Amino acid sequence: MRIFMLVAALLLVSACSSQHTRPEAISSGKASWYGAQHHGKKTASGERFNQHALTAAHRNLAFGTRVKVTNRLNNKSVTVRINDRGPYSKGRIIDISRAAAEKIDMLQRGVIPVQIQVLR
Repeated sequence: MRIFMLVAALLLVSACSSQHTRPEAISSGKASWYGAQHHGKKTASGERFNQHALTAAHRNLAFGTRVKVTNRLNNKSVTVRINDRGPYSKGRIIDISRAAAEKIDMLQRGVIPVQIQVLR
């Protein structure tokens, strides 16, 4: 009986400790933005691209994943939803919509260093 109680207690403790204690994935690199030239065209997820929505393209994150993008030059952040694939330019890790780019003040530069954090 003692062994059973000990095993049950250990299972309970391990179940409680595994609930979302894993840190979110964080990566750094360069981001660019896209807007009017793609507005209204279908994205890889099948929805129409809207340059006024807070969306982004990433090479392998699942569609619907929410990501916090932080401009490393001014520390401004925006949360975007992945709905497209890309970027296709070498050295870039994410393409964000024009609206998202406005929120983190990157329109003038075009390409900036960012940190991305998966929110779920």
